Amino acid sequence: MTRSRYAARLAVLGVFAATALAACSGSDEVGEVPAPPATGATASTPSTSAPSASPAPRSTAVPDLDVEVVAEGFEHGWDIGFLPDGRALVSERPGRISLVSGLREGARVSRVDADLDDVFVQGEGGLMGMVVHPDFASSRLFTTCQTHEDGGSPDDVRLVTWRLSADGSSAERVRNLLTGLPISTGRHSGCRPEIAADGALLVGTGDVARGRIPQDRTSLGGKVLRLDLESGDPLPDNPFASSGNQRERYVYSYGHRNIQGVAVQPGTGEVYTAEHGPSSNDEVNLIRAGANYGWDPSRGGTRDGYDESVPMTDRERFPDALPAIWQSGRSTEAVCSAEFLEGEQWAGLEGALVVTALKGAKLLLLTLEDDGTLAEVSVPEETDGPFGRLRAARMGPDGALYVTTTNGDDDKLLRITPRS
Repeated sequence: MTRSRYAARLAVLGVFAATALAACSGSDEVGEVPAPPATGATASTPSTSAPSASPAPRSTAVPDLDVEVVAEGFEHGWDIGFLPDGRALVSERPGRISLVSGLREGARVSRVDADLDDVFVQGEGGLMGMVVHPDFASSRLFTTCQTHEDGGSPDDVRLVTWRLSADGSSAERVRNLLTGLPISTGRHSGCRPEIAADGALLVGTGDVARGRIPQDRTSLGGKVLRLDLESGDPLPDNPFASSGNQRERYVYSYGHRNIQGVAVQPGTGEVYTAEHGPSSNDEVNLIRAGANYGWDPSRGGTRDGYDESVPMTDRERFPDALPAIWQSGRSTEAVCSAEFLEGEQWAGLEGALVVTALKGAKLLLLTLEDDGTLAEVSVPEETDGPFGRLRAARMGPDGALYVTTTNGDDDKLLRITPRS
């Protein structure tokens, strides 16, 4: 939601419970807003002190939501893809794809027969993000992001395009869309794909806990990548498209730790990401082409290991690094998926950025100014804890928000709507 809609939001909040959030959570803290970059700082004359941050403004009114369990029995549901016939696909981290028969309570879940034997399932790795192609009605195509093994050993993280059968019972592998994303033990595997406003495929990746990768533009880890959804080629207007290195041509932004969410703002096409911090400062970032977001656990290549004591956005080392629009502060929420609420049914909440939290077990609703900066944060009571860890968040074709739980045992697909 932008500031231009803020007055309208205040007018409609009468239909929501004006309950102070502190009464629900026992704390007024909803993260921080990093200070803007200092003017005049350069690599040769950096700032002499770390940038400060101020508490994120917390909404004094909490929206009332209705939460419906559409289906259950999943295991670490990672992403959701809606089909034109009213069904949905759910990717599950252990290497399964499930078909959900509908989008209301009581929907049936069936397994999609697909060759996923080469998925490396360990730690944070497995079958992860998924996008249904815009032309699915005619092509039946969808693309997944998955950790890949060869001979029982981790090989890479890759994007794979599939074709779903007419009855939805099986899927055949069409092509490896992009291979060669780095992998380690499964830690920091990313991997969230999203369709941009111009039809490009955006992919948020993880740094696989290797210190030099985030700042190395010839590695595909710790980046936002931008590529053609059909061919898998880097797009010719990418910021490093003229590079002599093929991998660098894919890079849209760099200096990221472990991107879990990518959201495209309706109307503007702006791209936002949700990213895991180490022991503090999860981030929500507004992505700019070619920008550095400042994560460097190699300390400028001087450390061989993975030094997690460095700032998430190290503006001492990289004065031009872009600060987050929101950070979690002294602890982490383990933020995950990100999605914009869209449609008049959301009234004053239309345009708010929803961010799920794993460790925090909640939804965060971020209201944005017209320039993309943070206006305020709210935490709805109905999704603050009772469903455990929350992962995927996708707007459904019916205007409801769909969210998966990822507790590992009888996980659920939730349908969330504003209470009228």
